[in-house]
Amino acid sequence: MKRILVLNYEFPPLGGGASPVSYELAKRLSETGDFDIDVVTMRYKGLPAYEEVNPHMRVHRVRCWRSKKEICHPWEQATYLVSGYFKCRELLRKNTYDICHCHFIIPTGVLAFRLKQKFGLEYVITAHGSDVPGFNTDRFKFLHTLTGPPLRKIARNAKTIISPSNYLKGLIAKSIDKDLAGKIIVIPNGIDTEKFKPQEKKNYIFSSGRLLRRKGFQYLIKAVSDENLGWEVHIAGDGPMMGELKKLAEKSKTKIVFHGWIDNTTEEYKDLLEQSAIFVLASNKESFGMVIAEAMSAGCMVITADAAGSSETVGESGILFVSHSINGLKTALMVINEPSKIELWGNSARKRAVKVYAYNRIMNEYIHTL
Repeated sequence: MKRILVLNYEFPPLGGGASPVSYELAKRLSETGDFDIDVVTMRYKGLPAYEEVNPHMRVHRVRCWRSKKEICHPWEQATYLVSGYFKCRELLRKNTYDICHCHFIIPTGVLAFRLKQKFGLEYVITAHGSDVPGFNTDRFKFLHTLTGPPLRKIARNAKTIISPSNYLKGLIAKSIDKDLAGKIIVIPNGIDTEKFKPQEKKNYIFSSGRLLRRKGFQYLIKAVSDENLGWEVHIAGDGPMMGELKKLAEKSKTKIVFHGWIDNTTEEYKDLLEQSAIFVLASNKESFGMVIAEAMSAGCMVITADAAGSSETVGESGILFVSHSINGLKTALMVINEPSKIELWGNSARKRAVKVYAYNRIMNEYIHTL
C-alpha cells in the first residue's frame, strides 16, 4: 500500500474550487485500497482537529488564523505553513510516506519543499491557478512580484507538476520557468457525474463562484438588464463585489436572485444547478472551469467567455462569447428564444462531461502519476 501525505490549506468545508478537488482525489484514492492518506489542512472554528474519513484516510486540522470560510488571505496562509510544519514533522516521525501530494505551488509548496529538505520526502504539486503569476491578478499581482525566486525553487524541486489545463501549463512555464515544461503534465479536474444530473429544466440562468471582478458577474447582470427576458437569473456566491453587484441588479428589468454562498454539496445548490436550463460563466480567466464541468454534468447549456481554461473545458459543447463583451454575452443569451437548441446544447454538454471529466478516467491518470 502506498502512503501519501496530502497538503492543502483549502479543504472542505473551507475554500473554493481547489478544496473539493483535493478532497475527492484523496478520498477516491483511499477507497481503492491501494493508498493510505493523511491530509494536513487548516482548522476553522468548530471543525474537528482530527477526522477519520474512512479506514485509509485521515484529516489533521492545525490551528491557524482564518477569518472566513470562502477566502484565505496571505498572512493567514502563513500561519498554516508554521502549524502545518509541526504537524507534518510529528507524522513523519511516526510514519514513512512514499510521496507528498501538495496542492498549490504557493503557499503550500513552501511546506512541501521544506519537508523535502528536512526529511527527503519527494513531492508532486497540483497547481490550481491562483498560485501562478499572471493568473489571479486582482488578488495576488503584488504578492507574485515578491515570490518569483521561491516559486522557481519549489517548482524545480517537485517530482512532477500537474496542471488542470493546457492553458495553465503554458502560464506556469511562461511565468515561472520555461524549463519546467517537461515536468508538467495535464490532468483535468474530475467530477462525479452522478452527483449532478439533469432535472426538468426551468427558465433559470444560473451562475456561481466567488464574487470577484475577474469572475465577470457584472457582465451577466448588465447583459440581462435592459429588458425583461421572462427568465430568472440566479447567482450563488459571496465576495467583495456583492454590494456593487446588488446595486447593478436593482436597475435590471430581468429578475436577479442572489443566494449568497451555498455549499455545493447541499440540495439547494444541487436543485438550482440541475433545474437551470442555462449556466453562464463570464469569468475572464479560469485555470480549468470546475463549475462549468459540473454544469455540463447537470445538462445545462453552457455560455462562457472565450477565456483560456473556460473554453478548453467546454470544448465544442457550449457557446463562447468574447471576454469582457456585454454585447457578446447579450447576443449569446438570445438562445432563450430557441428552447430546442438549449436542449441540444445541454445534451451535448452532459455527454462531454461523462466522456472527458468523469472520475474513473481522471483517477487512472493520478494513480499512474503519484
